Formats: sequence, C-alpha cells, structure tokens
Amino acid sequence: MTADEYVGSIVRKYNVFGDLESITKTSVVNPLVNIVKEWAGGQLIDIYLSGSRAKGTAINLSSDIDLFISLKSDTTNPLKEIYNSLYDKLLHQGLTLRKQNVSIGVSYGGHSIDFVPGKKREGNTNDHSIYRRKVDSWTQTNINTHINLVKNSGRVTEIIALKVWCKLHGLEFPSIYLELLVLEALNNRINNQPAANILTVLQYLRDSFVDKTIIDPANSNNTISDDLNKSEKAAIAKKAKESAAAPNWGNILW
Repeated sequence: MTADEYVGSIVRKYNVFGDLESITKTSVVNPLVNIVKEWAGGQLIDIYLSGSRAKGTAINLSSDIDLFISLKSDTTNPLKEIYNSLYDKLLHQGLTLRKQNVSIGVSYGGHSIDFVPGKKREGNTNDHSIYRRKVDSWTQTNINTHINLVKNSGRVTEIIALKVWCKLHGLEFPSIYLELLVLEALNNRINNQPAANILTVLQYLRDSFVDKTIIDPANSNNTISDDLNKSEKAAIAKKAKESAAAPNWGNILW
C-alpha cells in the first residue's frame, strides 16, 4: 500500500457523508429543532445544516451535526442574551449541554449537535452576527462563504485527515481555523498527492503556525487565529513536529 493509499483508507474510515439519515432527522434533529423554533418564535428565519457536514469534511470522532439558527435582523435582543437564553431553553428541557465558543453543544439520542445562533445583518446578504463566548464579544461572519470555500477548495481529503490527526492526538483545533490553515499551507501545491500534502501541512504547523495570522474570508475584521491562545498553538506545533518526524504513517494516522 502506498502512502497515498494509506491516507485514503484513513479518510474513508472516519469521513461522515453530509446527508443526515432519515431516522436521525426524525428522532434526533426534529425534536431539537422544534424546541428551537418555540424559543425563536417569530424572529426565526431558518435553521439549516452547517459546519463540517455541509462542507463534506465531517468525521465520526467529533460533533456530528452542526445547525445554524438564523434570526431576523430586527431581533432586538443582544447577542449574548440570545446565546444564553437559547442555552437556558435547552437546559430546561433536561438536555445535556456544553457551552462552547460560538455554539451550544447538545448530547441527544446518541449524537452530538452544535447549535450556533446568529442574527442576520441588514441587506441582501447572508452575513450574520454571532456571539463569541471566549472573549465575551461578537463577530460578523458568513456561513455560506465558509461552506463554499472549503467544498470547492480541492483540499477536502487533506482537511479530513488533519481533523482525524487532531482528534487522535487529543488536540483542540476549531474547525474553520483548521480548514483555513490547511488551505494556507497548501496554497499552490499540487492536488491528488494527499500524503505529501499532509506532511507539508504538518511542517507548516511545526514551523509557521504559531505566529501566523488567519483572517476570516467572510470578514476581514475577524481574526480566526485568535480562537487559540499561545499555549494551545504551541501544543499543536509540538505534536506536528513529532508527527512530521515519525518513521511511518501508522504513527501519524491510524
């Protein structure tokens, strides 16, 4: 088995296809969506699949369903209040929850679901404002821009492999940050050589990642690389150095 074949087998092992199974929609997603609809009332525009599932980069080692809640631009509640009131609504349903940076994680029916509430910006765009709990502030972003950028990048295989690498080695790396970092590291690199490209990304993480500024392609004022602190970045760089020097692929991905 060649290195590329091995990487391909690992990606197939962990990749989760985007479409939700009908039983998951019926028994897991729909009951939660109904709770959110009740919470949002007349301010709701839509609730739709986002994140890794929508991009084709989902893996079965991490949160398997991301749902974006789009609220109308005339919603008067502050973003922090929106985030916390959604948490309270879900908590009162007896659900197992976890507060994350921009999302609320729900464990339900054997699945992990992340809800991201956002308030649509005025105008004919899909720009939204979302709350960032880590810094107790807000940012503007565009989920559709992120989805289309990753789906059309030609780097889905490498992104999946790096997500698997992070989970196997116990590293925390926000999904959009990792995706944009992979695109940056592989800029102008040839497609269809996943093993070589993954090594390139690991070397980039080892040598250039810690001090590299990554900007949200949907908002130049949003610095994605601020989502990890220096020590978190240093841990990733250290593990990347070990993996880049590993004697075989079985020590990197398995």
